[in-house]
Amino acid sequence: MGRIFDARHLDVKTFAQEGGAVAGQEPLRRFPRLLAETQGRGAETPIEWSASGEMRNPLHHSPQIWLHLKASAKLSLTCQRCLMPVDVPVTIDRSFRFVADEAVAAAEDEESEEDVLELSRSFDVPGLIEDEMLMELPISPRHDTCPPVRVVVQDKGFDEAPAERENPFAVLGRLKTPKDG
Repeated sequence: MGRIFDARHLDVKTFAQEGGAVAGQEPLRRFPRLLAETQGRGAETPIEWSASGEMRNPLHHSPQIWLHLKASAKLSLTCQRCLMPVDVPVTIDRSFRFVADEAVAAAEDEESEEDVLELSRSFDVPGLIEDEMLMELPISPRHDTCPPVRVVVQDKGFDEAPAERENPFAVLGRLKTPKDG
């Protein structure tokens, strides 16, 4: 039987060395920044995720430590056209390479195509899931076809507004004083 890993406090190097895997399903309410994007709608919406570790070139003097992450959910965002809720599927499928420290991660992340993170003995996988899902959200979520919007008038006097307005030149004409001749 394989070792049991804690996704909230993951020793990434051990996880990769053992080819570990973790998976779960957590409600949206456990991801407060994502929940804020939905304006509190769908707090019990499940976010399904899985992570696996991999050690590449294990016999090399500096093997590469990788974490492969997948997650998906259907989030209720606000349509930017009609301002009504719209369900948007959000999916991530990324791999991350881990290096010794933050300085190396910052330097290598600029030059490499893969995402590079600092190696940790207590890595928070759900935190990474939330970060990645936030970056995957559409900038302007929209329905393909917005539902019809029903307009309701709240002002009782709205219909009683005068239908015709007096000509402004006629008003000015009445204000004009006659010239004495």
